Amino acid sequence: MKQMKPIVFLDRDGVINQDSPDYIKTANEFRFIPNSAGAIALLCESGFEVILITNQSMIHRGISTLPHLEAIFEKMKAGIRAKGGQIKDIFYCPHGPDEGCACRKPKPGMILQALDRYGIDPATAFMVGDSAKDIGCARNAGVGHALLVLTGNGSQARETLMKENTPPDFTAPDLMAAVQWIIQTQGYSPQP
Repeated sequence: MKQMKPIVFLDRDGVINQDSPDYIKTANEFRFIPNSAGAIALLCESGFEVILITNQSMIHRGISTLPHLEAIFEKMKAGIRAKGGQIKDIFYCPHGPDEGCACRKPKPGMILQALDRYGIDPATAFMVGDSAKDIGCARNAGVGHALLVLTGNGSQARETLMKENTPPDFTAPDLMAAVQWIIQTQGYSPQP
């Protein structure tokens, strides 16, 4: 399958929506970070496709349910559509850190599934996240550009990544700034 558009992988909590130490368990708890839905719309208008890559261990932990998670995704997708954007696909890991799965970030399983499903060249892709796990996942999957946003857990992640000498390719204050960097880096402009 031939890749038609460049791909941007996004984490969810702390990148698109406000995160919580108690998890986002229901659609009522989902709140967009300012400008994040608009940032995704700008990506889509500029010729990119967006795939969500998210750890959701609240399922394994029994804190929430798959129907609640699907409702959260639907609310998110509706808010993004209202701004003119769309999510091409969603890959999530429901497992806990103790289960040893291949999909929980920083392992690359979810990105590898997406690469296989859509024939994506990882070297041309981007990953935007707010944690060291997101950056590690991108590196482990061979993603060309790993970006850190300072929303969510980004400030703490930046310190961790610097201590580990594994800095992101770019650090942005939020998703909109990350998207603007991606578009500028690729030389894309919004489609008429």
